[in-house]
Amino acid sequence: MVIGIDLGGTGIKLGCFAVDGTCIKSLTVPTPQPATPRAVLAAMLDAIAQLDPDNQALAIGVGTPGPADAAGRIAKIAINLPKWQDVPLADWLEAATGKPTVVANDANCAGLGEAWLGAGRHWQNFILLTLGTGVGGAIIQDGELFTGFGGAAGELGLIALYPDGPMCNSGNKGSLEQYVSANAIRRRTGQEALELGTLAQQGDATALNFWQIYGRDLGIGLTNLIYVLTPQAIIIGGGVSASAEFFLPATRAEINKRVMVTSRSDLQIIPAELGNSAGMLGAAKLALTKMGLKE
Repeated sequence: MVIGIDLGGTGIKLGCFAVDGTCIKSLTVPTPQPATPRAVLAAMLDAIAQLDPDNQALAIGVGTPGPADAAGRIAKIAINLPKWQDVPLADWLEAATGKPTVVANDANCAGLGEAWLGAGRHWQNFILLTLGTGVGGAIIQDGELFTGFGGAAGELGLIALYPDGPMCNSGNKGSLEQYVSANAIRRRTGQEALELGTLAQQGDATALNFWQIYGRDLGIGLTNLIYVLTPQAIIIGGGVSASAEFFLPATRAEINKRVMVTSRSDLQIIPAELGNSAGMLGAAKLALTKMGLKE
């Protein structure tokens, strides 16, 4: 078995996975605050000891909230975590555990998970967009994860949506993340995404109107991606996707209005299937690949 780790701003999710993707055991621990690299490392090592007390796992895969280098060794930056820049996380974990370790962007891990055992298993070319605290993305082309030169491709939430919009931690202004993340929803409405979803379920007109605006903004952002990548499917994950029934119709309508038929032929826009386990599973897939193990 291997260990898959999904590092988030508030929680660290870990799982032991068999070669076929079966989760043998999982664990979630709080992310230390402040989430400095050494504090996170200590929390991970403690959690690994709890998860695998008999030291049976062969390798470790880690998804971090930001790009990794092409070799899967270094967490280059995590814009929403303090002091995360060029962190040699794979080296640190290998030195402490003796297990081969690989590091990747967390949304890329989620994309790999969905491609392996989730909604993406039906497609060779798709985009995953994770709508959570921030907005992450993954690009699967011809069945393979696309990370571009240097390993940093796929930061789909950081594309510019409105050029004079709010400042993003990335340095961009008006990025997609500043309009469709959970943090953006809180800023725009003063309410949580879950609360707005509940209100929409109850027929609240204000909440329903917000989700229409939200869906339009998401559709505009996806329009840019569709013209570049022409995917077979767009998979929507993350916590905000729980309200997809209220915003995806507006998203689809905006795409139909803005994208030529030739670029969206048979395009499917569907919810992710693996929920919060996608990142762990994809990180485990990375570890299995590193070890040369296949289902």
